[in-house]
Amino acid sequence: MHAIHAGAAGDAWTALARRLGKPRAILIASAHWETNIPMVTGAAAPETIHDFGGFPEELYRIQYASPGDPALAERAQTLLREADICTGIEPNRGLDHGAWSPLLHMYPDADVPVVQLAIQSDRGARHHLAMGRALEPLRGEGVLIIGSGHMTHNLRDFFTQRGQASSATYAHEFRDWVDLRIQNNDTDALVDWDQKAPSALRAHATPEHFLPLFVALGAAGEHWETETVFAGFEGSSLAMDAYAFN
Repeated sequence: MHAIHAGAAGDAWTALARRLGKPRAILIASAHWETNIPMVTGAAAPETIHDFGGFPEELYRIQYASPGDPALAERAQTLLREADICTGIEPNRGLDHGAWSPLLHMYPDADVPVVQLAIQSDRGARHHLAMGRALEPLRGEGVLIIGSGHMTHNLRDFFTQRGQASSATYAHEFRDWVDLRIQNNDTDALVDWDQKAPSALRAHATPEHFLPLFVALGAAGEHWETETVFAGFEGSSLAMDAYAFN
């Protein structure tokens, strides 16, 4: 529902895009495309994938008709392979809602070419950090690199605790632990988040919504500068924090 009702988080995404200006292209890692090996979309005109069910009809009518960028897909594949990361190009896949939902708010005219990057949930944070670092040269080529996921993502708690006035304690503790490490450039702690962060496995029973963060961190280089774009919760347990790294 963030595609149509993102609230203050959506306003923050919109404001960020206005400040950044229009990039040459976007490479976005989404929590909603998982593959065995890294894959990038190579379609020239990627379709809008509605990869969900049971939601209002207006969501299924959304079409985010951005062009793809097959040349960028090939460039990303080359960079990843140069870092000894076996990578493939998926020529037919479109953009899932992990990609087009935030982009609807950032670039609503869908006039920026978009390539999506798959994640590999079983390969952990270090793997995704390495992917981001391999892709860092794209930043100097006019490409905006985005990691799209959630700071916390326990949907069972979200639905069972709906209507509660205060946010879940564990979600705050996890969010605060991650935020402090991001602000302090503490990569060593972050890559072991599932072992070191408080309530890590409750905040993320499965890791796919957290791993895109590490693609963005990797692309920011070893010593990044952090800007908090948005900090807040939806419901009791979904932290919606967003960062920009330079």
